[in-house]
Amino acid sequence: MRLQRAVLHACLAFVCCAPSGALLAREGVEVGQESAFAKLVPAAEVEQSSLQQYSQMLKQAAEKNALGPADHPQVLRLRRIAKDLIPHSYDWNPRAREWKWEVNLIGSNQINAFCMPGGKIAFYTGILKQLELTDDEVAMVMGHEIAHALREHARERMGKSAATNGLATIGSTVASVFFGVNPNLTDFVAKQGANLINLKFSRDDETEADLVGMELAARAGYDPRAGVTLWQKMSAASKGAPPQWLSTHPSGTTRIDEIQANLPKVLPLYQRAKDSK
Repeated sequence: MRLQRAVLHACLAFVCCAPSGALLAREGVEVGQESAFAKLVPAAEVEQSSLQQYSQMLKQAAEKNALGPADHPQVLRLRRIAKDLIPHSYDWNPRAREWKWEVNLIGSNQINAFCMPGGKIAFYTGILKQLELTDDEVAMVMGHEIAHALREHARERMGKSAATNGLATIGSTVASVFFGVNPNLTDFVAKQGANLINLKFSRDDETEADLVGMELAARAGYDPRAGVTLWQKMSAASKGAPPQWLSTHPSGTTRIDEIQANLPKVLPLYQRAKDSK
């Protein structure tokens, strides 16, 4: 009896002393903490570099009459879906509230889309036309790309590059990085930032973006099961691609398996969002 009371008192003490929300399991996917490497590169510098490159890309597209006008049906569609997804991004990255989000359509046969740091989104007409994407599938693609920005994968990879290259600026200022922005990294960011649009992420980053993107889509009321049909279409369109171990991207089969394994975590979110519409 005394033992039972002691256990009960211990449990009550834990409940009383535990931080608010500590006993509540998070709904949704689990992807771990943000990489420490991202802290080696100032976020403001990366986002500024992204803005410059995005603006230049839009200018070049406009000069070639390849920039979708604001009243284009596909532009309206993309911006509507983005408007649904973006509010659910804030819990993943508080800075997303301050980003100047943009969504544009580029006329190109490429099967591609991206979201640069700072919320700069672009879709190519090729991915919409060739894959004949449904709204649910567009939401999965967009959620995936937004997730790369939210999880700061570009900043992380730049930080890893800085660390592995053993730059003198890192060696002399690494201690100060953890206390604020390091101005000595500006040149490094400018050089690395030139590749932001074409940045290829690791397989782990891609898997993480798949899962976070799936949750964003589900919370916005888009069916996360569309991730399966999306990657079936992507796999069919990328026949002849290199084996998974030779690529920075997981194979379509691997992605589908991961998505299916995590569907039970996000389907309730989707159902609630759908019911509330």
